[in-house]
Amino acid sequence: MHVTLVNVHVKPEHINDFIEATRLNHTASTQETGNRRFDILQSGQDTSYFVLYEAYTSTDDALAHKETAHYLQWRETVANWMAEPRQSVQFNGLFPKG
Repeated sequence: MHVTLVNVHVKPEHINDFIEATRLNHTASTQETGNRRFDILQSGQDTSYFVLYEAYTSTDDALAHKETAHYLQWRETVANWMAEPRQSVQFNGLFPKG
């Protein structure tokens, strides 16, 4: 399994906009071939800090996600709402298997 954790800091005035745009991306992403999870997390201590947990069956499926219309729309929509560039960390998912 291919997992990406995306760390995002959003400008405070765009938190609600970011949540809505990310909800739309989440809904479409969970329908993609190979998607296992697509969780959107918001910090309880800093409501402008989000983590997107993206799990795909394979690296190819994760790469295909970045070619989808909904991802490209999300990326363009939220770009100016970020307080700093988002950071992605790649992982190999060990458990659960499958």
